[in-house]
Amino acid sequence: MSVSTSAYKGTEQPAKGIALICLAVLLFASHDTLSKYLSGFYPIVMVVWARYVVHTLLMLVVFVPRSGFSAVVRTKRPGLQLLRALCLIGTSLFFTTGLRYIPLAEATAVNFLAPLLVTALSVPLLGERVTRSQWLAVLAGFVGVLIVIRPGGALFTPAILLPLCSALCFGFYQLLTRKLSGVDSPTTSNFLTGILNSLIMSAALPFFWSTPTLWHGLFMIGLGTCGMLGHLLLTQAFRHAAPAMLAPFSYGQILFAGMYGYLIFDHTPDSFGIVGIAVICLSGLAVAWGQRKRS
Repeated sequence: MSVSTSAYKGTEQPAKGIALICLAVLLFASHDTLSKYLSGFYPIVMVVWARYVVHTLLMLVVFVPRSGFSAVVRTKRPGLQLLRALCLIGTSLFFTTGLRYIPLAEATAVNFLAPLLVTALSVPLLGERVTRSQWLAVLAGFVGVLIVIRPGGALFTPAILLPLCSALCFGFYQLLTRKLSGVDSPTTSNFLTGILNSLIMSAALPFFWSTPTLWHGLFMIGLGTCGMLGHLLLTQAFRHAAPAMLAPFSYGQILFAGMYGYLIFDHTPDSFGIVGIAVICLSGLAVAWGQRKRS
């Protein structure tokens, strides 16, 4: 799963923030690698269910004893929280399904359209101002995707729509996160998302259940653990440095995904894929730079 940003004021410890976000994106890439591997053996619904259930159980252990259950789940905007959870579950289902057909690095790069979509959608939905250079960066990001999935290439199939839909869902998820950041705490938002999605996936699970082997069961636990720890480290990273400063390092997730793709799935992006991935990364960095200048 790709990285989201939350609105935290930096505490002028950029080196610590950079180290934390690098470790976070490594965990996110590990999460996606386990998702791709497990989806070759089990239904997508079951893989996504395992991710949310383990994530939620870990949050129960970490946060509830400290703050109390009622404090953690109390929200002022339950409707928006439900919509945010549905956007994230859409991201998980589309992206994990896409990993069955799309190599890890390319799927991750396409999913990184989300920050660009947030920029474009923030105008009509949040009333924010976007500069001409940021619009050009958004356009460049879509050109990068076209280079990756160029007509006639191996990725030019209907399956490429899956990570594109994932990026769209994740863009809406980030916008809702931004709207809720001044209403509910990050702990409440993340816990409610986990528990709502666990309940939704548990309702569907009986129709897709397949008993996992011991090793695969451990991998499913690792899947949820990587997701949970990645989000915790990401939260801490933004407490030590501004999002615009950390944005370039979030794209390290694509590099880690490429490394895992080569080591585990024996796939290396071709020259067009590398160029397209680079264009997507540069366009995202341009948007982050524009936001940093504006702030």
